Amino acid sequence: MSEPLLEVERLSKRFAVAGRRGALLHAVDDVNFSMAAGQSLGLVGESGCGKSTLVRVLARLLDASEGRIVFGGQDLAASPAARFARLPQRAAIQMVFQDPTDSLNPRYTARETIAEPLALLSEMRGAEAAARVDEVATQVGLPPELLSRFPHQLSGGQKARVGIARALAVRPRLLILDEPTAALDVSVQAVVLQLLDRLRRELGLSCLFVSHDLNVVRLLTDRVAVMYLGKVVEEGPSEDVFRLPRHPYTQALVSAIPGQGPRIRLSGEITSPIDPPPHACRFASRCPVVQDRCHREAPALTGGAHAVACHFATRPVHTAA
Repeated sequence: MSEPLLEVERLSKRFAVAGRRGALLHAVDDVNFSMAAGQSLGLVGESGCGKSTLVRVLARLLDASEGRIVFGGQDLAASPAARFARLPQRAAIQMVFQDPTDSLNPRYTARETIAEPLALLSEMRGAEAAARVDEVATQVGLPPELLSRFPHQLSGGQKARVGIARALAVRPRLLILDEPTAALDVSVQAVVLQLLDRLRRELGLSCLFVSHDLNVVRLLTDRVAVMYLGKVVEEGPSEDVFRLPRHPYTQALVSAIPGQGPRIRLSGEITSPIDPPPHACRFASRCPVVQDRCHREAPALTGGAHAVACHFATRPVHTAA
């Protein structure tokens, strides 16, 4: 078996809390997973669970507090983010951001935006770079006449295509997509998602797809990882996780999808991510199947191809609205 394209090992990211000396916010805590070349992995969870922080660490926009990011056999976390921006591996990992309006330079035309990573991360110049911009613009469905326009002259869907083209220009091996359609009108979202799915298949890209839309994740990914308060609590083949979710939190998420049966409504207070108790399950305060053990012992993520971090994962959840 060939080695994974990406291996994430015990990755953590903590932030100092302003005004609270010594306090730390555990945004990402001891995360482990791997991705094969050409695979698509979905990352899901409630707002504030650490998804965006995790992908920014993986894209080397933020430094990790601990852990390893092994990409193509090399630990990228060993290089500070500022230095990584100048390394050849920068081109191999590209990111499509949540809001294309915020992520595009208003002073650059669409052509200049797509060409910028070529100037920074490749040896393409002149006619060769211009030809590559035209090529990738065609791949994402941007007509030539739009390349001379500035962001304020483009629609939301067109700006999204520019952001995707910019990421693809340097031929990355891993594409990280952080809620890439969240800022778009519903009528445009489906078109952009279909485009991303087609590009992934045609180009053989590995994709890490962050989304709160579980239906989108189910359709576009091979595997899915569910995060709760900085930790991965379930990870496995997408169809298995959605058809037979094992963690009580995943079961609650899946129950919110229309047609999935009775809705599981969680109660209780969310555990604070600031200095959380190290020897307790972080979901214990909201879990419908919580036991005394959950307050004394943090569950490990175990189970092989369909892994779960729960002491009582086989117990079905019956609490419904």
